[in-house]
Amino acid sequence: MLTYSQAFYQLKDRLKQLYDADEAAAVAHLFLEFITGLNKSDRLLKKDTLFTERQQEQFDAKSKQLTKGKPIQYVTNSAWFMGREFLVNESVLIPRPETEELVQWILENSKLKIQNSKPAMEGVAGSRERLRVLDIGAGSGCIGLSLARLLPDAVVTCADVSKDAMEVLKTNIEWVLTAGEKKKGLDNITLKTIDFLNETQRNKQLGRYELIVSNPPYIPASEKVNMHKNVKDHEPSIALFVPDNDALVFYRAIAAFGKDHLSDNGYIYCELDAGHAEACKVLFEEQGYNDVEIKKDVHGNWRMLRANGLKG
Repeated sequence: MLTYSQAFYQLKDRLKQLYDADEAAAVAHLFLEFITGLNKSDRLLKKDTLFTERQQEQFDAKSKQLTKGKPIQYVTNSAWFMGREFLVNESVLIPRPETEELVQWILENSKLKIQNSKPAMEGVAGSRERLRVLDIGAGSGCIGLSLARLLPDAVVTCADVSKDAMEVLKTNIEWVLTAGEKKKGLDNITLKTIDFLNETQRNKQLGRYELIVSNPPYIPASEKVNMHKNVKDHEPSIALFVPDNDALVFYRAIAAFGKDHLSDNGYIYCELDAGHAEACKVLFEEQGYNDVEIKKDVHGNWRMLRANGLKG
């Protein structure tokens, strides 16, 4: 049996074939926490503790997956987003910090709008219109379920083309919306398995919304060869890549859909490919949206778009 310390250094050295030293160490620490249930500090205090037989079996089997390039989140079937643990597997994208920034931007603006809204029913204190939200290409549900949890008046529809992704999302409804608190929002989630690029499907199955949000596929297919193998070999291509000759295909569909399905003065939010951010802004402006804004993430990349549906 290996000790905690031996296991860490053995795995870190093997991961250096795939990652730089710092990232290799970070992945090794996450994996050892998954195996032992102990954080980095606690393992350091018990560095000479031997694995149990079960822990050794897990280490031997799953560390091989890591050294072949499988992302740690898929090995542990877990990723954290907006303070909640989400189930993930190779049917859905791994939630990323940049997408958290998009959700934060939505929350800042939506909460301000809620605070300034008038009651929906006269004489009923605190009564408001429900905020109808559509999450296009929902995947694990990290965006839609976070909004359902953090916006008290939200009624959320999550749409995705993948039936396998929908199975993950169903699990996450329970994981995320019941974690450490009273059940919240379970009756306010609707799931739709549709091909959003099919105009007939989307118009028939989807309704009208105050808020439409999407982190759609946006990476040109030709860029796949330059991506890290843990992304291109494991994350679902259908959620990542678009044709080289039509990188804006999903944004064009979202803009067209919003013209008939976005409520007066509603908003569309999208995550962007930095290389096409300005083109997306122009696209929404040409479709008649007001106050179209693009925003940088913490790394200085143009990563988010917001468009107001109130026509001028």
